[in-house]
Amino acid sequence: MEEKNKLSILIACYNEEKTIIAILEKIFSIELTGNTFKEVIAVDDASTDQTYNLLTNYLSKNQDYPLQVYRQERNSGKGACISLAANKATGNIIVIQDADLEYNPENYNDLLKPIIDGFADVVYGSRFIGNGPHRVLFFSHTLGNKLLTFLSNLFTQINLTDMETGYKMFRSEILKKISISEKRFGFEPEVTAKIANIPGIRIYEVGISYYGRTYKDGKKIRWTDGVHALWCIAKYNIFKRK
Repeated sequence: MEEKNKLSILIACYNEEKTIIAILEKIFSIELTGNTFKEVIAVDDASTDQTYNLLTNYLSKNQDYPLQVYRQERNSGKGACISLAANKATGNIIVIQDADLEYNPENYNDLLKPIIDGFADVVYGSRFIGNGPHRVLFFSHTLGNKLLTFLSNLFTQINLTDMETGYKMFRSEILKKISISEKRFGFEPEVTAKIANIPGIRIYEVGISYYGRTYKDGKKIRWTDGVHALWCIAKYNIFKRK
């Protein structure tokens, strides 16, 4: 009998009332490869708009859907939401999904394949390889991303093209055994440093499509997050590896 897999999809959301239902609809419409089932764990990060109400209403109208909804009492950041959601996950595979529409769930099967085929423990979805559609946005963001990825690679000695990608998929035991300290966008360099330090870890990249947002569309990351990411690269690769 073919082994059944379950993909736990973790969504951290803050003030995403315009997109949260659309992303849920996309997720639940995707048929996963490899006899894989799905569960969705959404954590609202104390949104000040209707995000949490939309989530709870959607859940009440779709009680047969494998969806869990939680809410932080105060705004705590992406890392804190992912840590909470990971603790609730029951799947043998975990993927992180942003609540906006920048990352398309249609890429799940590309991310899943190296894990299901037994080659990978972790798969990163790179916005800089592959032939999927990519919205052309800010040169400064691309330059900053490449700098952060280069510095991360320099310390971890793994050759990623997109360390800052929002699409990261893990065999669940890998993510669950990592203690996440960063509460906000420092999650990306922290988790990368910590998985790179696991003996024998098998990390793959696959190309993904990317429908980037502008600040007018609701993009939240700021230049200060890039500065903090630089600190996190040093912190988790030099001073604190576990």
